[in-house]
Amino acid sequence: MSDEAHLPAEQLGSRTASRFSGSHGDRRWPCSYPGPSCPRSQEAVRLITLNKRSDFLAANSGKRAAFGGLVLLVRNRQDSSAQIRVGYTVTKKVGNAVIRNRVKRRFRELARELLPEAGIAGADHVIIGRNSAVERDFAKLRSDLAKALAKVAE
Repeated sequence: MSDEAHLPAEQLGSRTASRFSGSHGDRRWPCSYPGPSCPRSQEAVRLITLNKRSDFLAANSGKRAAFGGLVLLVRNRQDSSAQIRVGYTVTKKVGNAVIRNRVKRRFRELARELLPEAGIAGADHVIIGRNSAVERDFAKLRSDLAKALAKVAE
């Protein structure tokens, strides 16, 4: 007598649907679901990310403020757009790719939090990471960026 159990080849009972049955996998919402319909309590400011090297080089000619774990460069674009653009730079001197990406993630979160209120409208902001940004506490980085924004706004 073997220890194997006899299992029938056909499954009895109703079969449940597969996990991702629809085109998007969630039957609760139609495919054309536009998102929440409730208005936001405050108008969100969309930060545009700098991608071109020429924008980073142009920001280097603007105002500069260095505090703790970061250096902030701000240059007024002098165009009709009031959008805030932001770029992030962390050199290889700071660490390997994992560390540099961690520092940039922290900077992105700080920018989302502080730039809509304290940033200069119609300007390019570049945040450069220093070696001390790796171990620096997030609250201290927040205060560093707030001080730098206040200094540049003068």
